[in-house]
Amino acid sequence: MNILAPSILSADFNCLGEDIRKVEEAGVKWLHIDVMDGSFVPSISYGMPVIASIRKHTELFFDVHLMVEEPGRYIQDFKNCGADQLIVHAEACKHLDSTLRLIKKAGMRAGVALNPATPLSVLEYVLPLVDMVLIMTVNPGFGGQTYIETCTEKVRKLKKMVTEAGLDVDIQVDGGINRQTLPTVLDAGANIIVAGSSVFGGNIQENARELMTMMGESGIK
Repeated sequence: MNILAPSILSADFNCLGEDIRKVEEAGVKWLHIDVMDGSFVPSISYGMPVIASIRKHTELFFDVHLMVEEPGRYIQDFKNCGADQLIVHAEACKHLDSTLRLIKKAGMRAGVALNPATPLSVLEYVLPLVDMVLIMTVNPGFGGQTYIETCTEKVRKLKKMVTEAGLDVDIQVDGGINRQTLPTVLDAGANIIVAGSSVFGGNIQENARELMTMMGESGIK
């Protein structure tokens, strides 16, 4: 099934709680939360205190994307502050297999993110461990970037890989997703869509509802 996961990186942090309430009232069921450390990516965003704070006020599924070096150090901390799914970058993990197993042991869904230039081959021996693969369709670190067209074929190849392996693995895309690029990634095989400025720029509820209608979203997996 298709799921929209609005990225709060594009929300107005002066009224973050209100923006989250708007997407929730629009029918959104997932929230994408980008954590940046200023090392793996140039930017620094927010961390566990912010996640713990908003967790108190919503039942939305927290899809937490760790753009940090050696994320295995923080798995239990993010579980404790309310993460439902933890996505780690293959490029940031010295021992990807161990990190994924620790996420599952902590009781969360496990996801692996790949930067645009990272080949799918890194997934060969860990794909059975993951619930979701995130294909970055921009280089991570900043919102509002333009979709990288070559990532479309990457999504298509990943969908084929998952299908041929007989696995139930979600495919998420993140970066430059809007009304123009959304049909492209859906057609390629993505089913979980991260959208930032295309949701939070303008009328939040109208944007969210329009994107979900385009996706034919029917609810959380």
